[in-house]
Amino acid sequence: MNEIVKAMEIIGTIAFAVSGSIVAIDACLDIFGVVFVGCITAVGGGIVRDLLLGINPPSIFNNFSIFLIAMITCILVFIIAYINRKRFDLFKEKIEYINNFFDAIGLAAFTIIGSEVGFIHGFANNYFIIIVIGMITGVGGGIFRDVLIDRTPYVFKKYVYAVPTILGSLLYFIMRIYIENIVLTSMLPMILIIIIRFLATKYRWSLPKIHIDNNVEK
Repeated sequence: MNEIVKAMEIIGTIAFAVSGSIVAIDACLDIFGVVFVGCITAVGGGIVRDLLLGINPPSIFNNFSIFLIAMITCILVFIIAYINRKRFDLFKEKIEYINNFFDAIGLAAFTIIGSEVGFIHGFANNYFIIIVIGMITGVGGGIFRDVLIDRTPYVFKKYVYAVPTILGSLLYFIMRIYIENIVLTSMLPMILIIIIRFLATKYRWSLPKIHIDNNVEK
């Protein structure tokens, strides 16, 4: 199981670092800003999760290799974007698709990691904690990212962003209890999260919201 968690952590770290870096570059941040935002996107959810579970200091501070992977990924994304800076605006739609792709992978990987950490720390009989911890691990980094670039967090307004993490964590909880094949138990919830995330983006699924027309005369 440890090998699977490590593999998912690396995949999720790279995916979220890419996603965070792209958003930071689009917000016209300098290289330090891109690296900072990209790294916090990659590790932010895990930090919040660990603090809630009483893991102090958070595990990322004892695992420098993961932070290094995130930092190198951010620098590489910045270099690639810098080399192609004149064409950056021309490929906005393609860049957004790439960002959504990596964001979906990171969301899925970290949601399952968060749920597993809940199991490891003795909450195997509490589905509520498993689901909440999985969701926070998945969406936490993205919330930090959006706050840092001064925009409303994506999770609160776009394409049922948190819903896939809730469903994925629930499926993982059920499978983790009743199925011994840990690879299958990890992969199916991840696939579910990625599919819902892509479908929500493609078909613009959103939760109900109130649209207030400020131009209406009182």
